[in-house]
Amino acid sequence: MHPLRKLVYNEEYISSLVKIYGTPLYVYSQERITENVLTLKNALNNHFEKFHICYAIKSNSNPHLIKTMRNAFSKIGGDCSSPGEIYAAELSGIDPSDCIYTGNYESPSDLKQALAKGCNINLDDITSLKRIQKIGLPDRISFRMNPGFGGGSYSGIITGGRDAKFGIPSEKIINAYKQAQDLGIKRFGLQCMCGSGNLEEEFFVEVLSAILENAKKIENKLKIKFEFISMGGGFGIPYQDEQKPLDFNRMFASLSKLYYKTYEDRESAPSLWLEPGKSIIADAGFIITKVTGLKDSYKKFIGIDAGMETLMRPALYGAKHRIYKVGDHSDDTAMVDFTGQICENTDRIASNRNFPKVSEGDLIAIMDTGAYGYSMSHNFNTRPRSAEILINDDSHQLIRKRETINDIFSLCDV
Repeated sequence: MHPLRKLVYNEEYISSLVKIYGTPLYVYSQERITENVLTLKNALNNHFEKFHICYAIKSNSNPHLIKTMRNAFSKIGGDCSSPGEIYAAELSGIDPSDCIYTGNYESPSDLKQALAKGCNINLDDITSLKRIQKIGLPDRISFRMNPGFGGGSYSGIITGGRDAKFGIPSEKIINAYKQAQDLGIKRFGLQCMCGSGNLEEEFFVEVLSAILENAKKIENKLKIKFEFISMGGGFGIPYQDEQKPLDFNRMFASLSKLYYKTYEDRESAPSLWLEPGKSIIADAGFIITKVTGLKDSYKKFIGIDAGMETLMRPALYGAKHRIYKVGDHSDDTAMVDFTGQICENTDRIASNRNFPKVSEGDLIAIMDTGAYGYSMSHNFNTRPRSAEILINDDSHQLIRKRETINDIFSLCDV
């Protein structure tokens, strides 16, 4: 059962939130965020001498949520890929020196800002080294390796392999470090990120094996020593009832055996870095949306006030989210599509779902929207973005105001 299912079945409570904040509404559970952070931190602490968690700011950049994570584990850093994400990290109390900055096809301006802030610079390509050389060189540098394979819950979120736009092929990675070494850099890290939403422990064993194999080749060839090795993120969550969550304690037990077989001296081994997003924030968030219309056409449609402008993942990837009716459930169900109010036929939150009977005005909960939900929302059809709230027991806090139409046009000089 979904960890927040009982919460969204509480019609009185959910209706009270809607009365105050309106719909569509992003809701986040402080308790669940804290639990997710501690589960990950404790599993790493059980099996690794040195580790660093860089939360993927891109998954959800709301500073209130990141502060909640830091309240659970004060040493959390950030995984940033733009100057805006560095800014979000700083607003949340994260020092840029605790952030890894991984752009791709970076502009000189982006690199200059990341360098000036003191981020750990992780370069996506050898050409990135040439661009940053014109600005200034960091004391320590890492490169993103593409091991020639990847994995993800959807093809669009596979970030390793021959079709991926990311990283340096493993057969060229030694040359990248050689060029950095020739420029006088003496401190190094190594990073790899092969895809998102993975639920198979064996996948992460395969990824770490490839990283470690290449790490030793680079170290032996160039006589350098890595200070950290980041295996990125990609840790999935169950978006469907039949899926099982990763057992982090068991998985990191396996990964640590592999790690310390390669680096036998645990004290001098590189620090293991991770860049989790979904595994911390995804299942801690959900959207409350209202039924705005019902249509019996060639198909049955439930129209809601949260469409692809509110949650882009289903239209972008074909992602599936669990959807619950708030409150009482009847046994009278029908096969329906959920659609928003956007003028695109791809505006489907879900298709061909067997769902209880609803009426206009009923409330619907779209689950697991904490990651890549609000952060990917947009203004198509000039729809203002939703409000966000953080709940804890019976308390609730507005952590982002609902956007207005005036806000959308506030930067237009008319």
